[in-house]
Amino acid sequence: MWYRVAKASEYLVITGAGIDDIKLAKKAWILPGQSYTVFDLSPVNYTFEVQAMSSEKLPFVLPAVFTIGPREDDMPGLHKYAKLLCSHDMASNHVQELVQGIIEGETRVLAASMTMEDVFKGTKEFKQEVFDKVQLELNQFGLLIYNANVKQLVDVPGHEYFSYLGQKIQMEAANKARVDVAEAKKKGEIGSKEREGMTLQNAAKINAETKIYATKREGEGKKEEIKVKSEVKVYENMREAEVAEANAELAKKKAVWTKEAQVAEVEAAKAVALRDAELQQEVEKMHALSKTEKLKADLLSEATVEYETKVRLADGALFQKQKAAESQLYAKKQEAEAQKAIAEAQLYAKKLEAEGLMALGQAEGAYLRSLLEAVGGNYNATRDFMMLKNGTFQEIAKINADAIRGLKPNISVWNNGGGDSSANGAFKEVAGVYKMLPPLLKTVHEQTGMLPPSWMGTLSNSPSTNSTLDST
Repeated sequence: MWYRVAKASEYLVITGAGIDDIKLAKKAWILPGQSYTVFDLSPVNYTFEVQAMSSEKLPFVLPAVFTIGPREDDMPGLHKYAKLLCSHDMASNHVQELVQGIIEGETRVLAASMTMEDVFKGTKEFKQEVFDKVQLELNQFGLLIYNANVKQLVDVPGHEYFSYLGQKIQMEAANKARVDVAEAKKKGEIGSKEREGMTLQNAAKINAETKIYATKREGEGKKEEIKVKSEVKVYENMREAEVAEANAELAKKKAVWTKEAQVAEVEAAKAVALRDAELQQEVEKMHALSKTEKLKADLLSEATVEYETKVRLADGALFQKQKAAESQLYAKKQEAEAQKAIAEAQLYAKKLEAEGLMALGQAEGAYLRSLLEAVGGNYNATRDFMMLKNGTFQEIAKINADAIRGLKPNISVWNNGGGDSSANGAFKEVAGVYKMLPPLLKTVHEQTGMLPPSWMGTLSNSPSTNSTLDST
């Protein structure tokens, strides 16, 4: 007898005498006939590189780290773990291969139902799906996933999907950056050139205005000088020039105004004509459209009426055919039922007839048995009685007579001799009949093999006296 105490992260698994299945305890007495095993509850890290394949048949490697151990607060789970895995250490190859097989199987099944883009973009959801499915399988072993860390997806050698995808994203980012730099440079150069142009334009404008003002002031000084020197003449000439200039300017303005007015009139006329043509075209289109719609409506109404008429005719014909088919079917059904009734009646009649024949046979059998018992079991007597009763001998004699009558044979009459010629005719005929019985019975015996009854006598093999008469 031993007293054992488990450590804080351990449990004792006790089996043996007095324990039906297993017993889990932190401390217990180990009695004679009992054995115990200690298993550790500390979780263990398992690092895997699961090779999977997406629904597009693209392989990839999923590096993952799972922290797995027994569930301490779940006693049924601890019982499962103790019964299935406590003989192996958590770091043993057996447990690692078991966990790895479950993780790889569930990961591959889940990855096969997703595209590479879904796996890449939904890494968090993918990790949660793997976590849930693996945990569901580990429950049957009493194991719990304390933590699961799915690392970045890695390409399989020869299938550089993620590297190419990263290069694509890098190139897209670089191109976008270059485009943004070029756009900014373009805006800077355009702004700089605009600034320089505006500066040059403003400087030229100021210079021109300055030259104009200086020239104007210089002309005004000369004009004042000329005006002073030749005041009268210059004044008259200026006045004439001003008048002519005013007239010319007025004529020029009139010409411009006239031209603008004529152009405006022509443009207005053309615009009116163009608008008129557009409106006329719209009117023609609307008119044509209305005619088309009317024609469509007419044709549609005619087609609808014709279609409804044909549909009704077809429905009527179909209804008539259905009624005819139903009547034929009903007639066939009635005929079949009648034939069935006739067959049943015939069968019943045959059955009754067979039953009657059976009853008749049974009655005749009973009659023959009673008759046979009455004659003391003599079969010949019974047969002869039945033949006499049914007129068999008379029928044979009649058939022989009919056959002989057609042949016109010579008739032999046998007698036993000693006839009395003095007897009257009636007794003579009776005697003749009795004399004919032996040859008749012998003929029947020769033709049928049947002997006369014993009470009628027996046939003799001695020849009898006979006389031959020609048949008339």
